[in-house]
Amino acid sequence: VQLQASGGGLVQAGGSLRLSCAAPGKIFSGKDMAWHRQTPGNQREFVAQVTGGGVRRYADSVKGRFTIDRDSPKNTVYLQMNNLTPEDTAVYYCALINGRKYYWGQGTLVTVSS
Repeated sequence: VQLQASGGGLVQAGGSLRLSCAAPGKIFSGKDMAWHRQTPGNQREFVAQVTGGGVRRYADSVKGRFTIDRDSPKNTVYLQMNNLTPEDTAVYYCALINGRKYYWGQGTLVTVSS
């Protein structure tokens, strides 16, 4: 499964970015999708997830600032990130979840300057 993530970049604290992740259509349908992030020397951590039915959940650290959405006709999941802080700096990975198996995209770097 190839997932194509994009949208990362450099932004000042308080700014916004929107990440996108496209998945193959036949596989995307009905599957849970998620975003995780990782900083050097740390484990990958959960950020947000949207189920095939549209139920969303978020890490406490991003609640109220990040929004995950899926566009099923486009086979794409988005992560809208607002009010970014330097602590949000990380490589962000999208994942397609099929049962217990996670299929990961290549990651996109988000850097938030203070």
